[in-house]
Amino acid sequence: MERVERKYVLPFTAVVGQEKAKLALLVAAVNPAVGGVLLSGDKGTGKTTLVRALADLLPEIEVVADCPFSCNPRNPLEMCDACYERAANGELKVERRKMRVVDLPLSITVDRLVGTLDIKRALKEGVRALQPGLLAEANRNILYIDEVNLLEDYVADVLLDCAAMGWNIVEREGISVRHPARFILVGSMNPEEGELRPQILDRFGLFVKVEAPLDPKTRIEIVKKVEEFQSDPISFIEKYRPLQEDLKNRVVKAREMLNDVVVPDDLLELLAKTVVEMGIRTHRAEIVTVRAAKAIAALDGRKVVSFDDLKKAMELALPHRIKSRPFEEPPQPPSPPQGQERNPHDNKDKRQDGARDSGSNSSERRRGEKGSDLVPLALGDREEKFSAEEIELEREKGLRLRSESQQARGSRGVRTTVIDNPHGIPISYTIPKREPHDIDLTATIVSAILRGSPIVEEEDVRVRIRRARAKRLCAILLDSSGSMTAMRRIAIAKGIAMDFVKNAYVKRDELALICFKGLRSEVLVHPTRRYGDVLRILEEVKTGGRTPLSSALYDLLVMARTFKEKHKNAVVTGVLITDGKANVPLRGDVKEEIEGLCRALKRMGAKFKIYDTRPRGIIDPAPSYIDLIARFTDAEVHRI
Repeated sequence: MERVERKYVLPFTAVVGQEKAKLALLVAAVNPAVGGVLLSGDKGTGKTTLVRALADLLPEIEVVADCPFSCNPRNPLEMCDACYERAANGELKVERRKMRVVDLPLSITVDRLVGTLDIKRALKEGVRALQPGLLAEANRNILYIDEVNLLEDYVADVLLDCAAMGWNIVEREGISVRHPARFILVGSMNPEEGELRPQILDRFGLFVKVEAPLDPKTRIEIVKKVEEFQSDPISFIEKYRPLQEDLKNRVVKAREMLNDVVVPDDLLELLAKTVVEMGIRTHRAEIVTVRAAKAIAALDGRKVVSFDDLKKAMELALPHRIKSRPFEEPPQPPSPPQGQERNPHDNKDKRQDGARDSGSNSSERRRGEKGSDLVPLALGDREEKFSAEEIELEREKGLRLRSESQQARGSRGVRTTVIDNPHGIPISYTIPKREPHDIDLTATIVSAILRGSPIVEEEDVRVRIRRARAKRLCAILLDSSGSMTAMRRIAIAKGIAMDFVKNAYVKRDELALICFKGLRSEVLVHPTRRYGDVLRILEEVKTGGRTPLSSALYDLLVMARTFKEKHKNAVVTGVLITDGKANVPLRGDVKEEIEGLCRALKRMGAKFKIYDTRPRGIIDPAPSYIDLIARFTDAEVHRI
């Protein structure tokens, strides 16, 4: 019986639109040295479909026939130690193998990623050998991560180390092995689900923002093709086979002539000048752009890069590198070198200046109209908007916070110990107290040997103890009541909150924002990693009304309980920025409510930091509950 392929993928040439994303993937297939592709866009825009379809267009490569790492037989620098020794003796067998797309699931463990002890060889031969992991399969292939922004930090750290060095070095359980891990990193993400760590973002050579077409005819064409493919995939694939073969031949020829493609010096000079004017600091920008431009020219069968090739390459290689620092506004693109094209930019600047003037006038008009409101506002209830201001804390506490921020880089912050859980870095082993899942094979075998038994019994089983990164939530409780307008306290409070947003970005904490004013508090941002959105919402917060501090603490209690139920061993920190003048109860007495809520938060293990915005040297008759909260939560209190 003829074997029938059970898995069908929509042909690459049948995908409607998304020309920039297609070009980026083809460039990566022609020249893997560009460093990979990141596709960012809303859900359902065809990102994963494009990557899956790319597999059929990948060319064949030469590999060492019996090597589990697919070493390059023509380059000693891309060989494992075993292949290097055999190559010196002329014992290598070479075969051709098609490149493929290797999926990296979000649930992957470090053992599966880097490799672990080969238990079969250990039991049968008594040899400690490596059972290759996913990095071995991905060598000289494409490593695809769907929803890369949701990848666990400790897995991302290992992946980044291998991507940077091009080698996977395994030192564990008595094994000492290294093998090449030179893969094309392709990722897709939905920015609504969180931002990507800058260390990972920079590893992607090309970036494409994928958007669904808004033209109704194009969308109708997409629906028709998907339905046709689903109803009869075999006939659909055969229909596009000629186009697929033609594109595949273009990729193969482009790879063959890639080394002969040159970039004129005037284009190199233009590229360097543009990168400098855009404020991009990494040298990878020019290097990746040149490689991409050469690949684009090779795909068209040309040996000299043109201006259009360079322009397309810059659109792929530069957008995600324009921001030099987190939350920094990207600079305006430089004007074209041609003199005749400068005027439109000048006119645009004038229009922007006019828009700013118009906006200023409209703001003044709005301020003038407030006095004409039909319903008069009580004192302190009038809403006003203040921009954030930089602040200076007490010197000693400020230095300590700065030191903490410098020490807790990336994912190296709060750690927790987990037992019989496959996530984290193994540090020891123990006897299981329940049905084992994360078995330490070496310790289990050693236990049986020490007992003098050739067979592993249930009493010999050992499970791993791992060190894992604890999930962390930083919840900002911002007092936006009317009393915070005095002496622009709210502007200072926003400045403190923005510092915590940036600190959460560095530590990769989840972030939440609770503002309280009027009759009750409001959760403006639920736990998220979309830090830019938090900053934008924070900037728009207005002040006015009374101070429902009890309501804010209650919202924090509910949020902390939900977060801890979802993430075991999670750490929740509440950052309270207020003058402490609570005057709106939930039901009864404000003081009793605050005391009870603080006790409940402490029992839950929530940590607290309080930033007291009351000015020094001024006697305020209104009572403040800051000392009460600090006493019942063991909070750190910082004076502005």
